[in-house]
Amino acid sequence: MKTEELVDLLALHRTIGKAPREELVWIAEHGTLRYLQQGEIVSRQTQVVDGLHILLTGRLSIYMSRGTGLRKVMEWQAGDVTGILPYSRMTTPPGDTVVEEPTVAVTIHRDDLPEMIRRCYEVTSMLVHVMTDRARRFTSTDLRDEKMLSLGKLAAGFAHEVNNPASAALRDAKSLASALAAAEEAARTLFASGLTGAQLAELDALWNMFKTRTTQQPISGLALADLEDAVAVWLKAHSLSEELAEELARTPATTGDLDRLARVLTGATLKAALRWIACAFAVRSLVTDIERSAARIHTLVAAAKGFTHMDHAPVLESVEIAPGLADTVALLDGKARGKSVAITLNTSEDLPPIRGYTVEINQIWMNLIDNAIDAAPNQGHVSINAILEGADVVVTVVDDGPGIPPEIQQSIFDPFFTTKPVGEGTGLGLDIVRRVIQWHNGDIKVDSRPGRTEFRVRLPVAGAG
Repeated sequence: MKTEELVDLLALHRTIGKAPREELVWIAEHGTLRYLQQGEIVSRQTQVVDGLHILLTGRLSIYMSRGTGLRKVMEWQAGDVTGILPYSRMTTPPGDTVVEEPTVAVTIHRDDLPEMIRRCYEVTSMLVHVMTDRARRFTSTDLRDEKMLSLGKLAAGFAHEVNNPASAALRDAKSLASALAAAEEAARTLFASGLTGAQLAELDALWNMFKTRTTQQPISGLALADLEDAVAVWLKAHSLSEELAEELARTPATTGDLDRLARVLTGATLKAALRWIACAFAVRSLVTDIERSAARIHTLVAAAKGFTHMDHAPVLESVEIAPGLADTVALLDGKARGKSVAITLNTSEDLPPIRGYTVEINQIWMNLIDNAIDAAPNQGHVSINAILEGADVVVTVVDDGPGIPPEIQQSIFDPFFTTKPVGEGTGLGLDIVRRVIQWHNGDIKVDSRPGRTEFRVRLPVAGAG
């Protein structure tokens, strides 16, 4: 193709076509016209980008690994410019750039870019805007992908955590019907026995006393077996069937309480009263367990709602740090328990709010605490503290894991840098954390040695400065 013909094509180009014709002539004379076939790889992630590509026809896409396999994150078509751009510090691309359909492009070799910047001022200015837009799109894609990965981990953990109390509630609800029927039958038998007023008053007094003991701590299986044996001995001594021993051992009644009841009730009436007490407390126990399971589900749902801020638009607002930290800990509690990692959270009272985006601030805590749990050993510890220092809220996340080797501490905030096995991390988590903190005019520092790693986040309070 002749130079004048190529210049005419460049003049129609969407991105650089309005540049002075003499600059387009320079590009035509110094560029290489390339005909790229479908499936061809223009640049690989592991190789230095060879130059700037001005697309005349066709389509290119870049595929990046996001921890769950390759995914197309950006596409360029006729009229676009890709590759290395003026003033860009990029050497190797973040992924492989692949030809999606037959493409014609003009490539300016990277060695000729300094000369192009000197000779083609208008083109360079246009391409700087392209670079800015590309950086913004990559940043947006990184943040969205990291959010989706975090939400995926959150959803998996949330489903597991909710399933436990939900299953328990369902199981107890099914048992409750038969327990209620047994309690009703026991009540009919008891009151058909013709209790006197004094007997009824004593039974009522004992029942009210028993109810005050329902907050007792769960006992071990061995201790429960000992109680069953003691109750069985008591029942046998009072010529009663030992079949009630197991159920009575699960109530707050002691053998002393049973002695008190035996002083006013005897024979069949005593048996009926004991049967009613056992059945009534079985019902109360099931109701308590269902209530506890429902409360746990409510807590998890509230934590997920608070973490994702799902009922709020993504707007700049006053963000309370303490609730966000508490919600994050609640959502990661199941993962921590799976490793027997203890989490402690301490936040100063009256901690002032910061100005920012709630979901993005919570993303900081999710990444840092999740990483800390990963780093902590089994039966380890993660400590989270939030205090006010001057005009800043300072949050520290500390784990007692092996630490970060000194030689890589300066790299942990770099995009795509990860120490996790392939498929378990994107290398974007701490990069996203750093960027979000910078957007909120804060900073993050790390101090690490074997047995103690601390990430310190500093964010200005709302209205400071």
